[in-house]
Amino acid sequence: MNKTIFGLALLAYAGTAQAQGEGTLRIKGQLTGFTDTVLVLRPATRSLNADTTMVTDNGTFDITIKLDKPQSLYLATPGTIRREQNAAFGVQVIGVPGESVELSGDPRTRYDINGSTFYKQYHEADIAMETAQKPINDIYKEYRTRLQAGESQEAVSKDLNAKMEQAQKDYKDAILDFIRQHPDYEASAAIIQQLEELGLMEQAAGLLSESVREGRMKDFYGKAIAAARQAKEAEERAEKLQATGVEAPDFTLNDINGKPLSLSSLRGKHVVLDFWGSWCGWCIKGMPQMKEYYAKYKDKLEILGIDCNDTEEKWKAAVAKHELPWLHVYNPRGSQDDVCSKYGIRGFPTKILVGPDGKIVKTVVGEDPEFYTLLDSLFK
Repeated sequence: MNKTIFGLALLAYAGTAQAQGEGTLRIKGQLTGFTDTVLVLRPATRSLNADTTMVTDNGTFDITIKLDKPQSLYLATPGTIRREQNAAFGVQVIGVPGESVELSGDPRTRYDINGSTFYKQYHEADIAMETAQKPINDIYKEYRTRLQAGESQEAVSKDLNAKMEQAQKDYKDAILDFIRQHPDYEASAAIIQQLEELGLMEQAAGLLSESVREGRMKDFYGKAIAAARQAKEAEERAEKLQATGVEAPDFTLNDINGKPLSLSSLRGKHVVLDFWGSWCGWCIKGMPQMKEYYAKYKDKLEILGIDCNDTEEKWKAAVAKHELPWLHVYNPRGSQDDVCSKYGIRGFPTKILVGPDGKIVKTVVGEDPEFYTLLDSLFK
């Protein structure tokens, strides 16, 4: 399995020891970097509990935890939880009661999952997914290499987007093929979540044998399908709210000086609604180019930064630190008038260009060169 990086919050934990059998999972491992303690975390249940065990100097451990149903587990070191150690020291595994899983390798690069019947099946699926993932990883590697060589992000993205789209399609096709060829594997049900798209996930569930489809993995893959359905509904709602020609919902929020500022007060000029946060790495990474374009076109447009999911203190500190010269308003988390909800915001940064007539011209999600191409086409 390729390494997976997890951003994990600091969790309280308590040691437990349970006899193996029905309702328990045995976890054996030899993982590079797990040199004193391993934490078994269950974020899928929002639990604050973690089972712990001491490991030997060579990174081996053997723990049995109580488990009442299949669920996602994360294994991490205390240093990772405290953010003192590289976040790559995190291992994802699907826990299945009554089974025994064996983990080996280096979480920062590659590790294997094996063990009892379920995990032998999962190992086969994991190898198939790893093989299918390789072309995607190669494209990411080419992307980084070309950027480091000085090529523009816009040119590289344009060149590689089609290749990436095909590689991602091939990856999902490989997962479907594995499920089709192994309908009696419970591991086939476990990997349905990797497909992400609702239609493909429902198709995959239909490929399972009845005993697997209705068996103990039903709740596990069923929750993944339900989440995908919810995401699709949210996406459709966002598309309607952010569509070109739609009247941009008005709102009033306090600006950086604590004074109310309404979107409608900016009517008559182009306005960029920039949904961002100080915690958003891509948002911050894009600020220099935003500042460049604001200086270039500030006589023709206004930027209104809408802070999301920050404390007021962190928001103000970020505006000052990065010297952001445009208008800013604070969108309180959990507010009944949450502007993110009004606009169906699903990712950060999201930039929505509103025309002088108050109608949406274009929505760009992510730090995408398309946004700056749009501004150049409008104002040059």
